[in-house]
Amino acid sequence: MERRLTAILAADVVGYSRLMGANETGTLAALKTLQTDFIDGKIAGHQGRIVKLTGDGMLVEFPSVVNAVACAAEVQRGMRDRNAGVPQDRRIEFRIGVNLGDVIVEGEDIFGDGVNVAARLESIAKPGGITISGSVRDHVGNRLDLAFEDMGEQTLKNIERPIRVYSISLNSPAAQDIKDATPAREEQLERPSIAVLPFNNMSGDPEQEYFSDGITEDIITDLSKVSGLFVVARNTAFTYKGKPVKVQQVGQALGVAFILEGSVRKAGSRVRVTGQLISSKDGGHVWADRYDRDLTDIFAIQDDITHAIVEQLKVKLLPQEKKSIGQTPTDNVEAYTYYLRGRQFMQRHSKSNYQLARRMFAKAVELDPLYARAYAGFFPISALPFGCRNRQHSGYQREGAGSGERARRGTCLPRARALTWATIRGGDGGIRKGNRTRSQFVRGSLFLCPCLLRAGQTRAGGCAFRACGRKQAGRLSILDPVDSDLSVAWPRSG
Repeated sequence: MERRLTAILAADVVGYSRLMGANETGTLAALKTLQTDFIDGKIAGHQGRIVKLTGDGMLVEFPSVVNAVACAAEVQRGMRDRNAGVPQDRRIEFRIGVNLGDVIVEGEDIFGDGVNVAARLESIAKPGGITISGSVRDHVGNRLDLAFEDMGEQTLKNIERPIRVYSISLNSPAAQDIKDATPAREEQLERPSIAVLPFNNMSGDPEQEYFSDGITEDIITDLSKVSGLFVVARNTAFTYKGKPVKVQQVGQALGVAFILEGSVRKAGSRVRVTGQLISSKDGGHVWADRYDRDLTDIFAIQDDITHAIVEQLKVKLLPQEKKSIGQTPTDNVEAYTYYLRGRQFMQRHSKSNYQLARRMFAKAVELDPLYARAYAGFFPISALPFGCRNRQHSGYQREGAGSGERARRGTCLPRARALTWATIRGGDGGIRKGNRTRSQFVRGSLFLCPCLLRAGQTRAGGCAFRACGRKQAGRLSILDPVDSDLSVAWPRSG
């Protein structure tokens, strides 16, 4: 059975039965002409392949997410122009949904959850509109002259999990904004792009999977701090975990120029990390290295890999970015190990695993009382529905208030960021302790809010947004990279 990750476009004719009832022959002829004279050319121009035609709709797959969305936008804009002057009851309009998902391939056909989600996204689109999943939104980034409206998480028919959905506004001035962009803005839009695939666990012990995953996530986080890079989000990159991949196909599917892959072998107090940067254009190796060191040097290894990639891609590091990447979260490797275990449990999404995660974070804090990330781990647990209305919640709030005071003294993360975590953890009352505390909270919120919102944490993001105030919040952009510390508890669906 062949499986692959692909971009799927599902389209459906609005009011097909009504059109057929009014003029069956004319509708069929109009659709056939539209398909051959307009739609087929748009699909071929974006390297798409028509999987099937269903009379009132079609299913198309693309090797690139960006191509799929660009094609959808061109089709809808073209249809709008073609319908100008046509009476409303005689117009042919489409609803379009685009998803990135894993599919099963049988001959020329494709099946699976990825296809089903695309079809459900199409069903909730407005006539003449386009809806996309959160993973598609992540990949497109700033690459197209389109504006996106966050519709929140949607429960779609026969789809088990809620899906983060965005609609595309074809009337937005986004295209004009990009055309009139300053040279600095244009340079940002053309920045090098990279996806970090999950590093392979070569330790021979599946229980060590948390360690290789943690290193991968931390490298993604460090690269996301570099403004000169476009980095594919963690949740999307991890869809390739455990799957045999062809780098060129992955690069084409994700729309990135470079792929970083590697492996981790942890044995006792030693660790071996290999990394290789590959061009997705020709599959050639741009850089490769191997690090055999003591486990205590793990942060130095991550730092070396990040700087090597930045150097190879000729990206200029700003002073604050260099400082941020070089910060060591903790001097205690055992505390870091417990933190990674906690993060792994958080990603398993069950009450028992959340409780195990809390124990891991508590152990990390016990080993390093100034480990800000470990304190941060307590926040998602208390924000979960099962933790909000039981006896433990008041204990979590006291824990958050205490961790806020200790996190202020921490040097592992920026003080404002650590304070924001702790204050949100302790409840809104934490911001009433004084002007100094509130000002730190606001500065931290300016960092956190876009990350929280981007990660789908609308409730926590709203808290940070309120703390910023309307004027300050104007500085925020939901296109900022997702911090893996924030996304573990609220994974982006779809």
